[in-house]
Amino acid sequence: MRGLTAEEARKRLGEYGPNALPEKPGEPLVLKFLRQFQSPLIYILLFALGVDLALWVAEGAKGVPLESLAILAILLLNATLGAIQEKRSEEAIRRLKALAEPLAWVLRDGEFKRIPAREIVPGDVVRLEAGDRIPADGVLLEASGVLVDESVLTGESVPVEKGVGEEVYAGTLLVRGRALMEVTRIGLRSAMGRIAGLLLEMEEEKTPLERRLTAFGHRVARWVLLLALTLVLLGFLAEGFSFRVVLFAVALAVAAVPEGLPAVLTLTLALGVERMARRQAVVRRLSAVEALGSVTLIATDKTGTLTENRMEVQELIAWDRERALLAMVLCNDADLATGAGDPLELGLLRYAAQYVDVERAWRENPRLSERPFDSAWKFMRVTTPKGSFFKGAPEALIPRLALPEEEKARLLAEAEAHAAKGFRVLALAYGEGEREEGLAFLGFVLLLDPPRPEVPEAVRRVLKAGVRVVMVTGDHPATALAIARRVGIPAEVVATGEEIGELSEEELLEVDVFARVRPEDKLRIVEAFQKAGEVVAMTGDGVNDAPALKRADVGVAMGRRGSDVSREVADLVLLDDNFATIVAAIEEGRNIYENIQKFIRFLFSTNLSEVLVVGLGLVLAVFLGLRDAQGHLLLPLTAVQILWINLITDGLPALALALDRNPGVLDRPPRPKDSPLLDPPSWRFVLLTGSVKAGMALGLLAFLPFWLGLEAAQSAAFHFMAIGQLFFAYAARHTHLHPLPNPYLHGAVALGILLQVLVGTLAPGLLEAQPLGPGVWLLILLMALLAWGMAEAVDRVVWRKEGR
Repeated sequence: MRGLTAEEARKRLGEYGPNALPEKPGEPLVLKFLRQFQSPLIYILLFALGVDLALWVAEGAKGVPLESLAILAILLLNATLGAIQEKRSEEAIRRLKALAEPLAWVLRDGEFKRIPAREIVPGDVVRLEAGDRIPADGVLLEASGVLVDESVLTGESVPVEKGVGEEVYAGTLLVRGRALMEVTRIGLRSAMGRIAGLLLEMEEEKTPLERRLTAFGHRVARWVLLLALTLVLLGFLAEGFSFRVVLFAVALAVAAVPEGLPAVLTLTLALGVERMARRQAVVRRLSAVEALGSVTLIATDKTGTLTENRMEVQELIAWDRERALLAMVLCNDADLATGAGDPLELGLLRYAAQYVDVERAWRENPRLSERPFDSAWKFMRVTTPKGSFFKGAPEALIPRLALPEEEKARLLAEAEAHAAKGFRVLALAYGEGEREEGLAFLGFVLLLDPPRPEVPEAVRRVLKAGVRVVMVTGDHPATALAIARRVGIPAEVVATGEEIGELSEEELLEVDVFARVRPEDKLRIVEAFQKAGEVVAMTGDGVNDAPALKRADVGVAMGRRGSDVSREVADLVLLDDNFATIVAAIEEGRNIYENIQKFIRFLFSTNLSEVLVVGLGLVLAVFLGLRDAQGHLLLPLTAVQILWINLITDGLPALALALDRNPGVLDRPPRPKDSPLLDPPSWRFVLLTGSVKAGMALGLLAFLPFWLGLEAAQSAAFHFMAIGQLFFAYAARHTHLHPLPNPYLHGAVALGILLQVLVGTLAPGLLEAQPLGPGVWLLILLMALLAWGMAEAVDRVVWRKEGR
């Protein structure tokens, strides 16, 4: 059997198309743009603009309604930036989905190759193992103990046995056994294609963080709307009904209500998880990022995660060497030529191939029947014309030997001694016919899977970060304890799967190494730790690990050796199956959350200063009877100016903060899972720095009129608010951590200041400002720098107090 040639597969791919279901079409950019206006506040503002422009036309279109046109231009520009931001976020998430794309072993040109499932074509021969999601419809060419879960298609929860010649369907799950399948239908033509419409209707769920932020924004909106209504009434009392005052109040509400914050958050999460992907950790659900920053316990597998998953036979302690080597070859599902199969079985084949002809052994000893390995019985049997060969855990096979009890006890003690040295110990046995008792002992195989060199440092870092590490493995307890200590896990208490059921929940919490664990034990371990208040990250790779992965706060699946079903339910997929990558993902999760808090601090601090300046400034203008040259009430900031400040400060600088790098996030304990969006130090920062900046702006409004006049003073206060707000991005990023220099933030701040100065000097009328001389610009810059310095001082006091 050679499968298709690469050339024939290419032709069929062109003829039939990719083996994929149609994706929900992306929303056109135009619709994204229009959706930026879906806000009651924007509707009110647009209505007020429409009325203002209609009155202008009714009055004979005399002059140019600069204010209305400028507000409209800013709204259009803001909507454009919002739509582009959304598009970037979607593209980032699409790239992440591509990284998590399923792969399959396919026979091409006589060799099994690992290819993306979307490249499978009719006529391909696919190798299937327990835990694989069947990638296309097909007919079984070979089947050994095959059990298929078809509930996704039929709703029937009981798995169905399948044999050679029977059909299997795309999307169903191989629960047990192994098989070769010839593909008959792909993509929309497959059984899964029939329910494609249902899949398209599934909506992306918002993350808990997004929901909390939206609710938080709604609370802020209620207070801001109340303030805006108060300001409108105050303005009407001062000068009667005025569209100018309405525009001003609604513009303040639009600027102060953080309606764009969820969009910035989504993009921040998407960009953050792209960084994780570059570190070999693919996040399948954005909501996992929040939990990653709060993880307090990692329950990690041993093989391939803490170790290299490079099983090499160190020694064969054989009672019957010829039969022992034959058992290593026949009791094996791996393919040495292509590297397909379990690393342990590949290691056995590499060793045996030095002494026997593997291909000849397979030809001369065809399988008549078999019992595939399962964690329930912990051994594998293959029956040939020469009898049955067994390989498995010593404690599973030794009790089945035809030996005196004392000899069995001696063999178990010998296996225990080898395991205590860190060896993976396998027992080999032989029996007549298909019987599984009264077996002949063939020997022990000692394998070594060395720890990954980077793991001890990763364990040290994560322990320093306040995260506990426990090992959960199917391996022998002595082997597990030896490896745990070699990688730096402070392991004292060991419990086996049989002992777990007898332990109370309090005793369970004291265990450092769980060995010979069954999949159902993993679920109890996760639940016990969660009940004790831990935020658990659990690794898993098998089909039966899915319940525990789903129950964990962060389910971590293996990208290389993990089953399809474990990857589907996991929150995080490790492309390199490496423990150090889990630590890197936790570091990135903390980094993302730290940055989210920074831009929330920045936005609310600057928005508070705007609200205070506008609110207090209008009250002073009303009570002091301050008027501009046209006799209108002198507003501290006009509607155009408020929206302009919002445009240049709330967009790029806030997003640049999301790209901060924060070395040292692992030097502190985990953040509580239910911690507020703004913790007490952040609230103190927002209130103090917002008040400082507002006080300085009001000072300019109070004292500059004696030097420049009222309208020029108002223009100076406007420029100070914009430039000072940009500088505040630097103060907002400093906490107990010291972030690395951020060139994106430097660029965003420099661009904002440049725009402000250019428009303020070349076309001040566009922003309803007065031309100002170089001396006034220098004063504005010095005042903005002073406000920044005071904010930094407040910052140091706030975080020093928090540190104490």
